[in-house]
Amino acid sequence: MKKIVVVDDDVNIRNLVKGLLMKEGFMVFTSENGREALGILEKEVCDLAIVDIMMPVMDGYLLTKEIRKQYDLPIILLTAKGQIEDKQKGFESGTDDYLIKPFESKELIFRVNALLRRFGKSSETNINLGSLYINKKGYEVKFKDKTYLLPLKEFELLSFLASHPNQVFSRAHLIEKIWGLDFEGDERTVDVHIKRLRERFAGIDEDITIKTIRGVGYSLEVN
Repeated sequence: MKKIVVVDDDVNIRNLVKGLLMKEGFMVFTSENGREALGILEKEVCDLAIVDIMMPVMDGYLLTKEIRKQYDLPIILLTAKGQIEDKQKGFESGTDDYLIKPFESKELIFRVNALLRRFGKSSETNINLGSLYINKKGYEVKFKDKTYLLPLKEFELLSFLASHPNQVFSRAHLIEKIWGLDFEGDERTVDVHIKRLRERFAGIDEDITIKTIRGVGYSLEVN
């Protein structure tokens, strides 16, 4: 049974979300603030977190950062805010998805199941391609004997491309897979992250090349 922690200072929202998730067969833990939620995560191995942004003691952005530092699970930020700046801050904090209140119950369940499927697939195995080794559980990347700890989105982007070597993906497809359906930035975000990856591994990636396919997108190719 999958375990989900729901963090919201509004008891009505907590109970609503808990009820929806329990009907779908999930085990649900609830908390009214970030500190309480971290206490739950110390005791329970959870598969996903649903986190409200505006909370006392520890807001959702800070809680998301703390979860990212310590645990390997997807996060949905739940908030009444819809401005692009708030979404940007949420994704920069490390959230995987973003749902604005009020929301349809079916949409919440759809997003929860989609994230669990996506995260489960991405965590199944490690990746070995030539001199490249990716440890998905430990968020480590190794080229030959050197280990790199990448920022989350760079890691996810590299892992996704490496999971599908020699396949070409459009920028829009990569945005959807790495940043989520609600990301409202432009496709240049992909270009920036690709550039950073190339700079990190410049001169040592003889076996692996991230190629730009003009007019289409990117492909990680094994030489």
